[in-house]
Amino acid sequence: MAGELGYSEIKNKIGDIRFTKLFINGDFVDSISGKTFVTIDPRTEEVIANIAEGDKEDIDLAVKAARQAFDHGSWPRLPGFERGKLMNKFADLIEENLEELATLETIDTGKVFNYEKHVEVPDLIKELRYYAGAADKIHGKTLKLSSELQGYTLLEPIGVVGLIIPWNFPSAMFILKCAPALAAGCTMVVKPAEQAPLPVLYLAHLAKRAGIPNGVINIVTGFGHIAGAAVASHMVIDAVSFTGSTEVGRLIMQAAATSNLKSVTLELGGKSPLVIFDDANVEQAASLALFGCLANKGEICVSSSRVYVQEGIYDEFVKKIVEKAKTLVVGDPFDPSTTQGPQVDKKQYERVLSYIDRGKKEGASLLIGGNPREGKGYFIEPTIFIDVTDDMIIAKDEIFGPVMSLMKFKTIEEAITKANTTIYGLAAGIMTNDLNIANRVSRSIRAGVIWINCYLKFDAGCPVGGYKMSGFGRDHGIEALEKYLQTKAVVTPIYNSPWL
Repeated sequence: MAGELGYSEIKNKIGDIRFTKLFINGDFVDSISGKTFVTIDPRTEEVIANIAEGDKEDIDLAVKAARQAFDHGSWPRLPGFERGKLMNKFADLIEENLEELATLETIDTGKVFNYEKHVEVPDLIKELRYYAGAADKIHGKTLKLSSELQGYTLLEPIGVVGLIIPWNFPSAMFILKCAPALAAGCTMVVKPAEQAPLPVLYLAHLAKRAGIPNGVINIVTGFGHIAGAAVASHMVIDAVSFTGSTEVGRLIMQAAATSNLKSVTLELGGKSPLVIFDDANVEQAASLALFGCLANKGEICVSSSRVYVQEGIYDEFVKKIVEKAKTLVVGDPFDPSTTQGPQVDKKQYERVLSYIDRGKKEGASLLIGGNPREGKGYFIEPTIFIDVTDDMIIAKDEIFGPVMSLMKFKTIEEAITKANTTIYGLAAGIMTNDLNIANRVSRSIRAGVIWINCYLKFDAGCPVGGYKMSGFGRDHGIEALEKYLQTKAVVTPIYNSPWL
């Protein structure tokens, strides 16, 4: 493995870290308290920058700016086409500064740079352009009423929205939530994860350059239990969208219910199954299983961390997945040969290792991996357990790391039962060449998205969200606009009605 890219080389790519303050009403400002916290490079465990630490008072300022921009500013009143033009300008600027954004995300999260540069950032640009195109296509309906009345509906922006985004995909999740909110005409207060604030602050800078009016996008960096809690409970925020753990999702709902009954959208945890049937191509299935589970170091809510293989190909599959896993390279995410970077921070690193230790104690067998890398950085080998049962903690909990539980099944009915043996329902994968099996199983698994003979295939036009304790509401697609809009009915009597 090549050595980690040092900060001198990074500065040659992007220069000094420029944006470390709160972004409120179009300006980068210090927190009221003046407090800061550090963001750490997970490759080297070095401090990258000191970030302004916002709290409730800073959230209040951001909400005030967003409220003013919504109630009296131009953004909600612009024709949708004009909002779309500015959103496309924002997308243009991301495209022009793609390498800097990808670099910031890599040093802040440990994501593989090449994948970030060539896949994730281009995808978020597509997402932004998708909603830019939707901004002038938000229409109500004409109603045929049963009495002498004329009725129609208006779709109006819901108001000021609070967006709480996770650390595993900071740039993508920022756009995922902001883009439909912008298209709808909302203004917003964004609370990024404290582990990965740099890409979000940089995107705020690009949004200002694009001409998004002051107060429309506000960013308050800080800690979830303080700044995030203030967003969830704020009496002037009209809706909140959160992506993160189920435990925090519960707290968000409680805060919304005990404040102003704001609407809530939650995209929460997952423990997604990948079900591989006997007729699947073993080579392709092994590759897909590794990709689905280990993408982004396993720090992805739809990770296919439970892999079920039908008994007819199980032994062959085990040999093939070991063979492929041995070719994976854990190391510096800037190294082109690297396939897996470090976990995002020390806390997550230790959490994943504790689950690996728990799996061994429960009686699961390590097929491959399971060890941390020596030296600095939060690196963990790709880890696959066999002899796993559905009642083991490693098969039940969302580990959020490069850990796979590999299990065997006999029949279609057993596969469906096992796939649904979870409190979560975010995603699932099926591998088969039999259309009848694909249709039957996809209709039987309780999850928000089912991938057949593919995995992690997201698209701006395809809605994604959870069943059960994976939350509710949808991101992507026209459906995502719904959480940022409300329906107003307008009714008038028809002239000369006998009821007047």
